[in-house]
Amino acid sequence: MKKYFPVFTVILTFFFLSSCKPKKNIVYLSNNNFEQEISQAKYSGLHIQEGDKLQILVSAFDDIAVRPFNLSSMPSTASSASGKDSGGSSAAPSEYVVTSEGQIIFPVLGAIYCKGMTKQQLKADLESRLKRYLTDPMVNVTLANFNFSVLGEVGSPGQKSSPTEKINILQAMALSGDIKYEGNKTNVKLIRYSEEEAKDKVISLDLSEASIVNSPYYYLQQNDIIYVEPDRNKQVSVNNNSSVDQWIKYGGVGLGILTLIFTLTRK
Repeated sequence: MKKYFPVFTVILTFFFLSSCKPKKNIVYLSNNNFEQEISQAKYSGLHIQEGDKLQILVSAFDDIAVRPFNLSSMPSTASSASGKDSGGSSAAPSEYVVTSEGQIIFPVLGAIYCKGMTKQQLKADLESRLKRYLTDPMVNVTLANFNFSVLGEVGSPGQKSSPTEKINILQAMALSGDIKYEGNKTNVKLIRYSEEEAKDKVISLDLSEASIVNSPYYYLQQNDIIYVEPDRNKQVSVNNNSSVDQWIKYGGVGLGILTLIFTLTRK
């Protein structure tokens, strides 16, 4: 047995070293060609979706004439003009909920289709309609419920609310407690609903590449889902632990059976 001991030692040492392979790509934006200037992705604005809560304020030179077009200045009984969401809960007095038909119910103007529009497009559309009633109307549109979800190997997973509508993937990681050491920065999944295809799309993002700032998915949209998967080392570790647990379980069952057989044969 002693003559085989050195062989076993070499095999175990090789296995140990191979299982402790150093982790790569742990730094954000580490892979960069510094000879080329990095240009940042252009922020095109949010696209309005079903269930969004929009705060819309209309202003003009004539304060009295503008009142019928602002929910906040209307009687409380008129707040129903903002509509109700699919769950039946009322919106705040100054908020308009985008219905399942992609519309908001605007005072005087009636139903306005806005699903898929950016805030600037809705602003321009409302100002054009209001010119029939007001001189030089100005419309301000803000989104009241910018939410996104982060799952997987991050410090604080869950649904997040952003204080600003212009948020990129790196800022989202910061709001989620950053990616853990065991997380895979090279294959972060972004799940986003596509209006054109009427289904969710899954996009893979490599956060170790500096070129991520050029990606059209660099900036988030409301209701995006981000999943940070575990790296290969953790996946192997979890699988190995599961295999060990199974062997212990089977070994315990086998030992129990052998003990029972031994006990019965001695009687």
